Amino acid sequence: MDQPTVGILHPGSMGAAVAGCAAANAATVLWCQAGRSAASAARAAEFGLTPVSALPELLDRSDIVISLCPPAAAEELASDVAEHAFTGLYVEANAINPERAQRITALLGSDATVVDGGVVGSPPVGGKTPTLYLSGAANATERIEALFAGTAVRTAVLGTEVGKASALKLSYASFQKASRVLVALAVGMAREHGVDQELLEVASRRTDSYLSEPQYVAKTAARAWRWGPELEEAADVLEAAGLPPEMLRAATSTLARWNDVKDDSELTLTDALDRLVQP
Repeated sequence: MDQPTVGILHPGSMGAAVAGCAAANAATVLWCQAGRSAASAARAAEFGLTPVSALPELLDRSDIVISLCPPAAAEELASDVAEHAFTGLYVEANAINPERAQRITALLGSDATVVDGGVVGSPPVGGKTPTLYLSGAANATERIEALFAGTAVRTAVLGTEVGKASALKLSYASFQKASRVLVALAVGMAREHGVDQELLEVASRRTDSYLSEPQYVAKTAARAWRWGPELEEAADVLEAAGLPPEMLRAATSTLARWNDVKDDSELTLTDALDRLVQP
């Protein structure tokens, strides 16, 4: 099989690492410099991605485009791609609800082939192996499986229906991310009453519980700017299914209190808990 040229939109921490894995089976992996930060450029360089100056050049040269961006930007980004009449394979890999994935498919479908995708797991660095779940036309998902064959990104096909991969991603995210929020609230409550160490001692007897990992609260806070929108998407899915969305919307509200510590790797558990307390 010929090696395709791949474009990544845009190289965040997950996108850059996933694109770096794709490079193993691609002729080249492109990214667009226009409007991107110095941090994006550094990530792209770290994973050996090739810069282009503008989106039209990336689309003209790419056989496959992978969209991995904050959920709120997914449709706007797809609209930009549609304006340029991209005719290749578009992997919609953002944490969005199935209805939005289907809208993007309708938006691009007259020209491009769209595969629904959802990444479950951490970025593929340091021995971590996330799974990229796929749903869409069989010939298209086969191309994506081939693109990541032998790399740290595993692939799993869920069928031909667009929306299945997005649904699985949000189903998992709703549990995993909301559980981390509950840990922060439980530890915060215990700290307020001077029993936080006792709580952690109780939790240490249950090693299968997120409560036994309070140090992760600070990491949750640093990722809140990304996790909140994902849980909003998951809440929309629950509401559309006639299920109660209030728990996930409440978790989103809690995460919003951490929005000002975006990607702060120096944040401590005490700092994170302090920021949850309203003045």
